[in-house]
Amino acid sequence: MDCVSTRDRSLRVSLGQALREGLAPDGGLYVPCELPGFVPEDFAGLDNLPSVAERLLQPFFEDEPLAPSLSEICREAFNFPIALLPLQRKGHAFHALELFHGPTAAFKDFGARFLAACMVRQPQSPTGVTILVATSGDTGGAVAAAFHGRPGVSVVILFPDGRVSPRQAHQLCCWGGNVAAYRVAGEFDDCQAMVKAALGDRALQAARPLSSANSINIGRLLPQCAYYAFASLQLWRESGLKADFIIPSGNLGNACACLLTRAMGLPVGRVVLAHNANLTVPEFMAGEGWQPRASVATLASAMDVGNPSNMERIRWLYQDEHLLRQALTATAVLDPDIRRRIVADHRELGVTWCPHTATAAELHARWVESGTADGQWVVVATAHPAKFEQVVEPLIGEAVDLPPALAELLHRPAQSSRLDASPAALRAALLGA
Repeated sequence: MDCVSTRDRSLRVSLGQALREGLAPDGGLYVPCELPGFVPEDFAGLDNLPSVAERLLQPFFEDEPLAPSLSEICREAFNFPIALLPLQRKGHAFHALELFHGPTAAFKDFGARFLAACMVRQPQSPTGVTILVATSGDTGGAVAAAFHGRPGVSVVILFPDGRVSPRQAHQLCCWGGNVAAYRVAGEFDDCQAMVKAALGDRALQAARPLSSANSINIGRLLPQCAYYAFASLQLWRESGLKADFIIPSGNLGNACACLLTRAMGLPVGRVVLAHNANLTVPEFMAGEGWQPRASVATLASAMDVGNPSNMERIRWLYQDEHLLRQALTATAVLDPDIRRRIVADHRELGVTWCPHTATAAELHARWVESGTADGQWVVVATAHPAKFEQVVEPLIGEAVDLPPALAELLHRPAQSSRLDASPAALRAALLGA
């Protein structure tokens, strides 16, 4: 299936080219020319994530050179579990969709591993390709893990210095080999702007072929639809009800994937975005104009985004702002509420949330308290709490067990370089100046 730019439908490329380029030449994001339509019965007999993903993504890969490899790609990328954990809050049943059981303990593993499996099966430039990734914490580690040691590929990670947790920072900087990490003297939005500028620099691209592994790359976005399809189908088969998702949100890639899944006909009901004190999206969804601004630091640091890229895709999907505001809602959760929710749910439910997941859990708790928690709600658990031990452990009064894969990474030596927050600084670093 071909893809077009969100800004110009005449900019039409194959899916494979969209994966390689990352960003459209006009600065827009690639989106599918059309969305396939499904009903739950189309997935009859498919009871694991790789098989659901293959069925869901097959229409996008039709007539693509990667099509014969899609089954293998899905099995390679999704070789770790997800979990739908049933919970009860004061008599109200809900689920937590645990997406942190991959090699870097965050939901970004799904998209990063799928993109890597696709890219290494495509023809590359004789000089190889450099994957640029801006990260607010989890993306960079997942991309590094997915591409580390892959021949013909190098990875350059940009992260805001001092704005990620220590364990996240270690995950970004512990790879060596074909992975380089840069501490940027700025915010995540600066890192993202630097990546977009580099991808749009034709002279730089000629000297050093570049691509992206942020969720601006459609190859990161499409596989994230798979876990929403899998979870919603499992709950549909059990109850006949659509799944309503509460999604911790920053750059909106995860939210966009859920909306695309619903638009394709999977049994997804309401979609609610939980944000932190970065209010760009909640204010817009409340009726204000679109007003990107500098991000502010919060406990949910991976969501500290003031100018989320994937709103461009969401506004492409819902071009009428009235329809968009009917399609989803967004609410801010501030740091005191994040702390309180981590403590309360650890005591009352026996679960430990990372600060990001706590924003979604807080919204569910508010609805239970107000008597409006109708439906089959799913809190999307995006990262393992052990990645944020400096926040979580003092609140719950005990240590959080480290997943084995994360423990192994933390034993590796780490190194990084400092970089000014400017496209010129990144250009010089990429060219070795």
